[in-house]
Amino acid sequence: MKKFLKPLKLPSLADFAVLILRLGMAALMIRFGYDKLTNFISGDRDFPDPIGLGPTLSYILTIFAEFVCSILIALGLFSRPALLVLIINMLVIVLVVHGNDPFDKKEHGISFLISYVALFLTGPGRFSVDRYLYK
Repeated sequence: MKKFLKPLKLPSLADFAVLILRLGMAALMIRFGYDKLTNFISGDRDFPDPIGLGPTLSYILTIFAEFVCSILIALGLFSRPALLVLIINMLVIVLVVHGNDPFDKKEHGISFLISYVALFLTGPGRFSVDRYLYK
């Protein structure tokens, strides 16, 4: 039991933890982005305009954030810029789109936001394309 409670000091386990968080968050968000992408392609342009850029541009930027940036996060490629885009996207969702809604409407966005900030602070980890590009 004592061995189980002792903190692990293996840096490789931290790298695996970052990898799991990166892949998990990307997989969850890609689904949202893919749904928006397929709706957009099929001609559905009904989308809110939360920051005054127009609904079409807001839709395209959201698809870029949720779909394209999530793929980059999964690969660990251009991770920090992609995470910054996702953090901004989540801030708009939490503070503007659901700004006046009860907490349970914001909870999902807040969970993504916290995870993205944590990944931004840690970086993509050892198991990423970025690590090899920027050695």
